Parts: sequence; C-alpha cells; structure tokens
Amino acid sequence: MVWDFSTEPEFQEQLDWMDEFVREEIEPLDLVFKGPGDPFDPQSPAQAAMAPLKKIVKERGLWACHLGPDLGGQGYGQVKLALMNEILGRSRFAPSVFGTQAPDTGNAEILARFGTEEQKQKYLQPLLDGDIASCFSMTEPQAGADPGEFQCSARLEGDEWVINGEKWFSSHASLAEFLIVMVVTNPDVNIHEGASMLLVEKGTPGMEILRDSAVGPQPEIGTGVHGYIRFDNCRVPKENMLGGEGKGFEVAQSRLGGGRVHHAMRTISVLKRSLDMMCERALSRRTKGQQLSDMQMTREKIADVYTKIVQFRLHVLYTAWLMDRDKGYSRAVRREISAIKAAMPKVLNDVVYTALHLHGSLGMSNETPLIHFWQIVPEMGIVDGPTEVHKLAVAKSVLREYSPSDDLFPTYHVPKKLEAARKKLAKYL
Repeated sequence: MVWDFSTEPEFQEQLDWMDEFVREEIEPLDLVFKGPGDPFDPQSPAQAAMAPLKKIVKERGLWACHLGPDLGGQGYGQVKLALMNEILGRSRFAPSVFGTQAPDTGNAEILARFGTEEQKQKYLQPLLDGDIASCFSMTEPQAGADPGEFQCSARLEGDEWVINGEKWFSSHASLAEFLIVMVVTNPDVNIHEGASMLLVEKGTPGMEILRDSAVGPQPEIGTGVHGYIRFDNCRVPKENMLGGEGKGFEVAQSRLGGGRVHHAMRTISVLKRSLDMMCERALSRRTKGQQLSDMQMTREKIADVYTKIVQFRLHVLYTAWLMDRDKGYSRAVRREISAIKAAMPKVLNDVVYTALHLHGSLGMSNETPLIHFWQIVPEMGIVDGPTEVHKLAVAKSVLREYSPSDDLFPTYHVPKKLEAARKKLAKYL
C-alpha cells in the first residue's frame, strides 16, 4: 500500500494559475475596496471590478467547484477544495471571485436540496451566479450559538408561519435577497427535534434589522455586515419551510460541516502569508550588529511557526480526505472537523502573533496585513461554534472508543502486567 501526498499534474497547473491570479489580479482589490460588505454587496463599486475576474474564472472552469455539474460546478472532493482554499484564503475577495463565498455556498446547497421549484428559480441560479447575496440566521443575542437557549419561534396560522423573536450576528442580512432562519416550531420537545428552517424574503413585513455589527474596531457603530434582527409577527408562506418541520438541524448540518472545514482551509493561507512576511523581515533587518535571521531566538521562532503550519495543514488535508472517503459526515469526519476547528484559533494566534512581534512597531501598524490577521484570531474561535464546544465534541468522540477498567487498578498497571508477562515467558526464565 502506498500513501501518496502528490497532486495530479493537471490539477497542479490549475493551482499554480490560481496562485498567480489571486496574487496579481485579486489581492489589489483588498487594498482599494475597504468596505466590510464590498466582496458581497451587489451594489458595491467593487462588483464592477470583480466582474471581469469572475468571467475569467468561469472560462477556466474553476467557478463554484464545490457544487456538482448539475449546479454549474465541478463537483470537486474536499481534498481538491482544500488545496484551492489554501490559495483563496489569501484575499477576502477571492472566494467571491471564485463563487465560493460564505454563507452563499452553504445556502445554495440548502436551496438545491430542500427548496421548492419556485424558490430555486427565483433565488438559486442568481445565487450560484454571484448576482445576489444571502444570509444564514441562526445565533441569538441571549443564547449565542447554544441552540438549547433559542427563543426565536414560529407558529403555524393557516397557510403562514408567524415568526417572533430576535437573531444576532446574521452575516450579510442587510445585503441579502433572502435569509434562511432557524426557528423553534415545537418548544415541547428537544431543540434538535423542535427546530425548523424558514426562508424569509428581503423586505418581508415584520422583519427589522435593528443594526449591523462589525468584526473589529470599525470607527462607527452600525457599519458592519452582521445583522441584529427582530421578528415581530413576521409572516411567511407555509411552503417557505425548508426540509420539513423539526428538521432544522438536519438542514443546518448539510452546510455547517463544510463551512467549518473550509474556514480551516482558508486559514492555512493566512498562516503561510504570516510566515512569508516573517522570513522576509528577518532577512531584511539588522539589530544588535547582526542580521535578524542569524539570531538564535529568531530561528527558533521560524522553526516553531513552520512546524505548526505543516502540522495543522496535514490535519486539515486528512480531514478533507476522510470526507471524500466517507462521502459525508460520518462520526470520524465530525470528530476531525471539530478537532481542526478547535485547533485553528490557537495556531492562528501563535503564528500571527510571532510574525507581528518580529516586525515590531511596523507589525502593529496598519501598514502591513498582520494587524488585520490578528483581528481574525478571536473570530475563528467563535464562528461556527466556539472552540470549547468543539473540544467537548472531540473528547466525547475519543472517550467513546475506550472502556473503564473493571479492576481497582488500571489495565496498564505494571505489577499486573509483569505477572502476566512472567507467566507468558516462564520457560525462558
């Protein structure tokens, strides 16, 4: 049996082209268009600059590669997507240029699986084409990501669902043509059986976006893209339920697992860029009469950073391989997704801080990308479930594979093992 870490030459050519295309054509957008919603807002001036780049990507056959051919993609497996996302993570515009931007990718998959024909005609194709934005609205202000504390509810009145409650940090809500909202439809059962998903169209009476929040220190409150929403007797048609009553978590899982692993894939590019900047800086600066790169502590930091990046990258690729092997979210896949999600903020913190610190005052200024990378660290520890929740899931999965000792002492207790070993090897003693 051979373990192969190589990439097919034809696909490597695509990756090499992507790397140059993102660096030369897409990264300049990050420098010019600074608005929080620019990569996603159909009304942003950035869309005109992105349009010819999207056309090139589509002609190259690299548009929305996570989708199947029936939806206009290549149907790539997770390993190929991981190698692509390592490159796309270099720029906040790159996922939109390649048709892989969150939360639209996951919402498109939900519509494709659970939407009515009318909903697909109205929203799916424009979403796949990148012409509109969407929103996935799950967390709540009093509950965060803990579904057991969700209060936003919907009750059926005739042919309409009536929604009441609040949602928090609903990304792109103000830009979205539609929202997919998790609501409690049966409070008398476990939340995993009593939650449902509803499609809410933009401008539906009773839905109010109270304000938008931003990640990081934006100069003014309300200038971000993460909506704080209130539903007050908001009525949507009965057919707007996606996946059936009580199936909210089944619908959510169809998108959350992929979203989490893709966050990890894109994080690798941030780690690599941090190492690139760190090494160039070390080779370019002198202090205390010698090159920074010649100092023992600097070399130790570079070695540590490199090792952490390689370890994390291999874990991500292993997870992607498992997803391809198991054709979905098996128990093994769910554990590894949680594991890399939990590891991500720590490795991001260690690598980015080390690179930033080595740059001194320049690193903490707004004249390198490093301070912006630093801003991502707490975000990656919270989005798609906090780190602690994922660690608990990993531990629970690992412990399931073990059994307690049926004796006072553990099974590996040396006196007991020694006695058994002596019996086994008695003829040699």
